[in-house]
Amino acid sequence: MSDKRVRVRFAPSPTGGLHLGGVRTALFNYLFARKNNGDFVLRIEDTDQNRYVEGAEKYIIDCLNWCGITPDESPVNPGQYAPYRQSERKTLYREYAERLVMQGHAYYAFDSAEELDKNRKEIPNFQYGQVYRDTLRNSLSLPQPEVDQLLADHTPHVIRIKIPADQTVSFTDMIRGRVSFETNQLDDKVLLKADGMPTYHLAVVVDDYLMKISHAFRGEEWLPSAPIHLLLWDYLGWKADMPQWAHLPLILKPDGNGKLSKRDGARLGFPVFALDWEGAAGFDGMGFLPEAFVNFLATLGWNDGSGQEIFTMDELVSKFSIDRISKAGAKFDFEKAKWFNAEWIKRSTAETLHPKVKAVLESKGVTIKNDAYLATVIDLIKDRCTLLTDFYPQAAYFFQTPAEYDLAAVKPKWTDEKTAFFKAIIEQVKSTPTIVAADFEATFKALAEEKGLKTGDVMLPFRIMLVGGKFGPHVFDIAALLGRDETVSRIEQALAAFA
Repeated sequence: MSDKRVRVRFAPSPTGGLHLGGVRTALFNYLFARKNNGDFVLRIEDTDQNRYVEGAEKYIIDCLNWCGITPDESPVNPGQYAPYRQSERKTLYREYAERLVMQGHAYYAFDSAEELDKNRKEIPNFQYGQVYRDTLRNSLSLPQPEVDQLLADHTPHVIRIKIPADQTVSFTDMIRGRVSFETNQLDDKVLLKADGMPTYHLAVVVDDYLMKISHAFRGEEWLPSAPIHLLLWDYLGWKADMPQWAHLPLILKPDGNGKLSKRDGARLGFPVFALDWEGAAGFDGMGFLPEAFVNFLATLGWNDGSGQEIFTMDELVSKFSIDRISKAGAKFDFEKAKWFNAEWIKRSTAETLHPKVKAVLESKGVTIKNDAYLATVIDLIKDRCTLLTDFYPQAAYFFQTPAEYDLAAVKPKWTDEKTAFFKAIIEQVKSTPTIVAADFEATFKALAEEKGLKTGDVMLPFRIMLVGGKFGPHVFDIAALLGRDETVSRIEQALAAFA
């Protein structure tokens, strides 16, 4: 570990919803920063104005806040290295691109889009680089007076890096170890576009340097770009200040066959966004707790080696280490994600769950008049809920009399003796000021025995009378919570339907 202050950045592009792979990258950045008392920076890489999506930046910030991984510095909370949107740093990049041209490490390219398309169609595997650059319209192939005139006439052009021939470029990745690239396999990437905006390659190097980024965590898909960035750090004279890099493993489709995409969620019926995005349900909208989502994401490609699966954020910070990140891709498993959520719901207090559950119930038209009553209901049923949305079917009957009953489970075996039994139960309940679950259970079973009925033959109908179906917690706990009058009312109403 270097002695310089740990500063990491998450640098998404505002081109759409933030994929869960991006959230995991942000999370690993955040955990590393907190573990090392460093800074977590959000930088918006909006240089591709053609793909910019209105609202995407706010969505990114909302996602990070929901997950509890709020940046120390960002466009909405700027620090000393502002601005944090690349579009607002536009004037910075040309200076460095022109410096590279002056040093002979980059050049002006005046080729039109049509000319490049023609080459791609006519030349198999065409690349703008060592093999063809001398035959194209650029400042390396054209006479200097012509280049000067083109520039003076403001002829549209880009600036490209000049990749050297026959070199090996290497670096040590914090996850993958030593990685090497042959420059003969690389093309001359555009650094500065015709509109004056930098490409990712130039902007990421300049901004990481100016913002004093010490460690850069990014997805494995950026590994092929690493040699371009290594050369730029070297050419700009900043190699000693280059961050340590870690290229994170891919999140794979459930079958392990390729990188998980946004389309996979729609195809297979699970979310790939943290929050809802343009009609696509996110983990939040599907009923996940942010703690469970973060816990699940952390285990996609990382473990602490102990076998522990449930981690609070503080535990993740304490136990996180780069050497426990896998090189191999991690399969996305939605059933495992739901397991994490169920475990977090079980571990959460009624107080913590209360606002979320109340919102779920009220969205379904359930009126909550007594918050203390709702808290008791939550404690009674939370172990039965996998998603927050499960609280509606599991809790609605505590607030509303069942509108219908599972008659198929009752009517075929209904008898006059059972009608008489429940009429007797009504009288028993009416004679007590309050229902105490244990006492009521004893009375119920004793009366069944007295009437010559098996307890099981009347327990299921009783549950259906109170709940409407064959589900819910201990039936006598339900009756105790509903109270004497409501329990009597529900038995009477159900008897009319069962007869």
